[in-house]
Amino acid sequence: MNKTIIAFLCCIFATHLSTTHCQVPEKPNIVIILADDMGYGDVSYCNPTARTHTPNIDELARQGISFTDAHTAGALCIPSRYGLLTGRYFFRVPRQRSYWGYGATLIEEGRETIGSMMQKAGYTTACIGKWHLGLQWPVKDPTVPQIPERKTLGPTNTDFSGLIGRGPTTLGFDYSFIMPASLDMPPYVFVKNDRVVDPEIVMVNEIYPKRKPGTKMVWDQKYAGEEDIYWGRGIWWRNGEMSASFRVEDCLDVLVDEGISFIKQQADENPDKPFMLYLPLTGPHTPWVPGEEFKGITALGTYGDFIAHIDDVVHRVVETLKSLNIEENTLLIFTSDNGGHWSEEDKLTYAHQSNYGARGQKGDIWDGGHHVPFFVKWPAAIKDPVTCHQTIGLIDIIATLSELTGQPIANTFAEDSHSFYKMLDGKPEQATRDQIVYLSARGKLAIKAGDWKYIYGLGSGGFTAPAQLEPVEGGPLGQLYNLKLDPLEQNNLYLEEPEIVRQLSELLDKIVGQ
Repeated sequence: MNKTIIAFLCCIFATHLSTTHCQVPEKPNIVIILADDMGYGDVSYCNPTARTHTPNIDELARQGISFTDAHTAGALCIPSRYGLLTGRYFFRVPRQRSYWGYGATLIEEGRETIGSMMQKAGYTTACIGKWHLGLQWPVKDPTVPQIPERKTLGPTNTDFSGLIGRGPTTLGFDYSFIMPASLDMPPYVFVKNDRVVDPEIVMVNEIYPKRKPGTKMVWDQKYAGEEDIYWGRGIWWRNGEMSASFRVEDCLDVLVDEGISFIKQQADENPDKPFMLYLPLTGPHTPWVPGEEFKGITALGTYGDFIAHIDDVVHRVVETLKSLNIEENTLLIFTSDNGGHWSEEDKLTYAHQSNYGARGQKGDIWDGGHHVPFFVKWPAAIKDPVTCHQTIGLIDIIATLSELTGQPIANTFAEDSHSFYKMLDGKPEQATRDQIVYLSARGKLAIKAGDWKYIYGLGSGGFTAPAQLEPVEGGPLGQLYNLKLDPLEQNNLYLEEPEIVRQLSELLDKIVGQ
């Protein structure tokens, strides 16, 4: 389990390369596109039964490396993003209160991030998109709480005209343009570096009607309060503070436009200096708000249309890189922050498996909560497509980029990150990890080692009912699955394999206690 961080990607071999060495530029540009709540089965390349169509994402797989067993460090937005940026499991963070987009900064002061590491390696870095890791918000009156004790989403004590502290620009990013949290969570504002772009604040339901005529109320209405916006399955967001000029339906394109502008600016003004763009999207997380050109173009309805919009983001980024003649030496990663929020009702209603090949959904400790699509494309180095079946995590990106740049990370940082260099070096059969740990929405932990997955406790630990089950006398206290024989985690072998339970529980305890 020792982490090796050495100089990375001097040369990448695809499985069928006939040459023994290849000349690769030392420092490619880096673009990381992180979808929000996009399941493994939402990518048509990964799911033969998909009712979604993602030709541009599929092309990444056909031109680069496709990882079939990639996982997030948590089954929700915050732990997943924390792990990606720091290379550290989120259960190591002291428990903090997070209140939609108003929460305090979760990345500890002084901690190395993927941004700060790449700055040291000589990169210009940018974070453009959904942040969801907290900010140090200024307040109007320091003698009262920022959020009213009644915990409504009405007006808060936030000073939207003030200077914002401890955001991305203090954590390793030269430039940032972010949405504070998910697109269904207030405050609905864009933050450019350390300032809100439009500090004139209104309430969401002053702009949007709470219900539209003919709105069909289905299972996810339980998430929407009386004052929130609900227009049907997936088309809902919470009432709360919003910049007067902010429009929910335009948010994704505003962020992507900003990301593309950053790429163009770097290619124009700093052609000899590499850049890294972290581009976390706001979709297909709720609200499902595809752009006008995508509405009605798929057989899967609004969700399928929104997936098509996300796929077009990849097209726009790739075409931008081509137009600037920098595609060849740009390493592009596409992945998602957790599994799709796709219930049993959705499977029946839409006849689509967002989390194809896995049990559960977003939030769950089962694989549907954290198994995600993951593709790497780098034309200068990856000449033939490769499919890798070994386990990796988003938490491993920082160690991999450490090797890419030859920029070492101190032992006190990124302690849970393992570089997947071997898998990109023409050795997809050689595992980098001998274990990986997962975290559910309700704090349930699990560990996978080899073919086995052990879960503390019973239930999903997340959004699928029952989230938690009390054990019965003589019954199992947890869950144990052989994923090779039982990939859908249906046959709990906890009682049949006590020695494996003991070994994995002790290993998990050791990792948690480190």
